[in-house]
Amino acid sequence: MTNRATTPEAVRQTRAILEEVRRITTKPWNIMEICGGQTHAIMEYGLDQLLPEEITLIHGPGCPVCVTSLELIEQALQIAGMPDVIFTSFGDMLRVPGASRDLFSVRARGGDVRVVYSPMDAVKIARENPEKQVVFFGVGFETTVPAIAASILHAEKNQVDNFSVLPANVLVPPAMHAILQSPENRVNAFLAAGHVCAIMGYQEYEPIARRYKTPIVVTGFEPLDLALGILMTVRQLEEDRYAVENGYPRYVTREGNQPAQLLIKQVFEPVDRQWRGIGMIPQSGLGLRSDHRKFDATTRFDIQFTELSESPLCIAGSVLRGVAKPIDCPAFGIQCTPAHPLGAPMVSGEGACAAYYRYHKVR
Repeated sequence: MTNRATTPEAVRQTRAILEEVRRITTKPWNIMEICGGQTHAIMEYGLDQLLPEEITLIHGPGCPVCVTSLELIEQALQIAGMPDVIFTSFGDMLRVPGASRDLFSVRARGGDVRVVYSPMDAVKIARENPEKQVVFFGVGFETTVPAIAASILHAEKNQVDNFSVLPANVLVPPAMHAILQSPENRVNAFLAAGHVCAIMGYQEYEPIARRYKTPIVVTGFEPLDLALGILMTVRQLEEDRYAVENGYPRYVTREGNQPAQLLIKQVFEPVDRQWRGIGMIPQSGLGLRSDHRKFDATTRFDIQFTELSESPLCIAGSVLRGVAKPIDCPAFGIQCTPAHPLGAPMVSGEGACAAYYRYHKVR
């Protein structure tokens, strides 16, 4: 099968766009790609090395696995290790390190930890195992929330009372506010994540662009999409404009997927959430509404733990805040590798450290 991203015509167009970026760039600009999937594509195709030296791409906190807090991971580990519990999760969460262990180690010690491809798989497991409590680890940005909401409504309708969700979903706009309000901030513009905007639209980014005078361009994941997004962003910066523009119109509209949004609002409501490496961001997470809270795993299980701490060698927090790159970490590629990760960005499929290790392999 031909890779559409690397067809001769796509390569030609991408090169032409990057040449135009080079032609119009007159000042240094820092552009943050929000999504870790975009980071991996940039590293894989070497787009960062093809840009003019004035353009710096900053890797943001756009990996929901990476920003899931130590506290939530510890809750997951404790629940997964309990008798009569089947703990289900997307596969990229299993090797994310907590304070001292991960879900793989819980499974190795006898915990029933299973990888699923959708939350509805977990509901099916619950129906097949009525004597067990089945928990789904609800991790992700807005993209995964409609399916989780649908699974809860399905379980409620069919009285699958042994199913619950450990809610860990996070929202993009509050994180953008936190980044732009930080004294560490050096972001001049954002490449917004196309898959998130396919669900939520991009109306909610317009007040952010106006308030902080920061251009935001909705961008896809192929080299041509990313090159176009960068060009649209640099044009705004050079022209002293700050608007939200859609560089991904084949999938994204301003209003987004309104039935999916209604489904989210039916089941979830915004809550304050702790982000790993960043801290508490107000109204940046989603919790179950009161009429669905019986499906919240945190209310079903007694979970207790003391204060948790990260590895002192790991600078993942600085990477996630966009103030450092993976190669700035003294542990990168030495004490911290995909086989022996110190932080989540080294093992997640969207983690910046994993992207650098896989595609750059330099310190």
